[in-house]
Amino acid sequence: MTLADLPQEQTHLKASLRSPDEVMNLTRMGSAFPTRLSFMRVLVRRLSNENAEVTRPVWEMDEDGYGSAVYSVQLGGKIYSLVAFSTPLDPERRTDRVIAEAWDASFTLFDGVPNRQDLDRLEAQAPKQEAGRFEASELVLSRANKSVRLFEHVVDCLSKGEQPDTDMIGSIGYLMRTTAVYGNGKFGFSDRVQIADRTALAGPFQAEMLTVWLIRGFTHDLVEHIAEARNPQKFVPLAKEVKRTLGIGNSTGLGMAPFLIKHNILLNNWMKARETALARVRAIGSSDTSIINQVRELLTRALLHVDQWNVDDQRQMNRIEVLRTDLVEVDYLITPSWLELPNPWDRLITISAKWSIECQELIVALVLEPHGELIDDLSDRMADNEGQRLVPSMALQELLQLLEQNYQWALDVDFEHPEATTFFWYTSEEKLEPRLGIRLEELGADLELPLDIARQAKAFHQDLSSNDPHQTIAMFLLAHPQHRHIARRVQTSEHHPYSEIKNNLIGADCMPLDILRCKLSFFGAAKCDPKSNLWTRINMYQGAPLFEDIGNTNTDNWWLPIQETAR
Repeated sequence: MTLADLPQEQTHLKASLRSPDEVMNLTRMGSAFPTRLSFMRVLVRRLSNENAEVTRPVWEMDEDGYGSAVYSVQLGGKIYSLVAFSTPLDPERRTDRVIAEAWDASFTLFDGVPNRQDLDRLEAQAPKQEAGRFEASELVLSRANKSVRLFEHVVDCLSKGEQPDTDMIGSIGYLMRTTAVYGNGKFGFSDRVQIADRTALAGPFQAEMLTVWLIRGFTHDLVEHIAEARNPQKFVPLAKEVKRTLGIGNSTGLGMAPFLIKHNILLNNWMKARETALARVRAIGSSDTSIINQVRELLTRALLHVDQWNVDDQRQMNRIEVLRTDLVEVDYLITPSWLELPNPWDRLITISAKWSIECQELIVALVLEPHGELIDDLSDRMADNEGQRLVPSMALQELLQLLEQNYQWALDVDFEHPEATTFFWYTSEEKLEPRLGIRLEELGADLELPLDIARQAKAFHQDLSSNDPHQTIAMFLLAHPQHRHIARRVQTSEHHPYSEIKNNLIGADCMPLDILRCKLSFFGAAKCDPKSNLWTRINMYQGAPLFEDIGNTNTDNWWLPIQETAR
């Protein structure tokens, strides 16, 4: 079914998106699940549609797996190459923290195919990461550490002619975990503007997602190479089912949280694409048997996925246990006969309000999944090529109206209460990474970052209200330049309704973890594993197609991955 197939009488449903007041609060954002519009899914579909082939022109590894490798793939008419370096690492220097200075492996995504001079240069610079020097031919920079337990376990098993332990594969889920994936012009490599007009990389984070997918394949090759060198007579390759279960781990912390706050048009475009997709699906008057069967199969997968999702964090584990109970009720409710009645997806979304928010958001992802023909075009609308622009001619009266219409959630906050200003955001001097300080206990509030959007909005409102309503914002800002940042955001909200997180981000109840999970769901990561309110572990590309799977008919069937076992 396509959008044109929807009956005319469903136009009102087609235009009905969930309200920003419902969608843009941290509790719901922090319950998001990956969808078929997530960036990993978008990339793999493109790879598959182009029948992309990954080659390995360079493999210079010693028997212990130290050396260099190059993986090349053509996408959108251009070739991109992952350049990988595997180096010895003293166990005492192995850490996932951003302050680390050495890693098991370092990577760059190279624009084209590197020659020997490029490889020699990158071999000297890539392992230094932030301290290295790079050129415009480099698009992405990354590094990764081995999973100490699982990497050696897999090598040992394969060298003995055995497959690795299923429980270990399931509980860890990756051979290496990245500790950073840098893009967009950092450290001297290519700025995004240089590749934004390339169809294959125009969408958000496509270069980064390509890098991580190629790194995943490298980890599979590396573990097999070491195992075969250790015992070539008994060695067996890693079973494909196990390879698909293994993704790339990642530790994501506060450094990612301010991104969505600063790039609010980008946030709007992500959210609006998903909400538009949901509105289109809810407008479907009836579904055929094949779609109904797909949804039933996907729900079975979701039940197993959630059953395999276990974390140490008690808050999240409690939510998972509630979700498991809710999904049993969903499974009982949506029988084929129930889904054959009119407006099945609108009814399901409506009735889901009785379950937990985690369940509600999983159901959103569920109903989107089988409707690719109807919604996949929305992935082309998720980039931001305009940025925020101040409209200097707008009258204060109009701006005040926008502020009261779209920022009432901020105006309701009592900033005289100490809990309303519990936290402050700042940049660490050591690593230039965002951090969250406790205002009354830590130094640094005088260096606070302008992420206190609610407080800015309230102060802006007070000053607007006491000025001539016919005055232009340009004249107002000459006298009140401190409001330029919030004035631009308020103007942006007029045409970008999902551009603002509707929570006080310096208040005592702010949970940065919710911002992280929202962003990671758009990346395509599932099974968030919180380690505190400030950082989480995830697994990227778990269940995704392997290099050799690309071009097969079933390469888009890996939503909410479940553990497979070797046959």
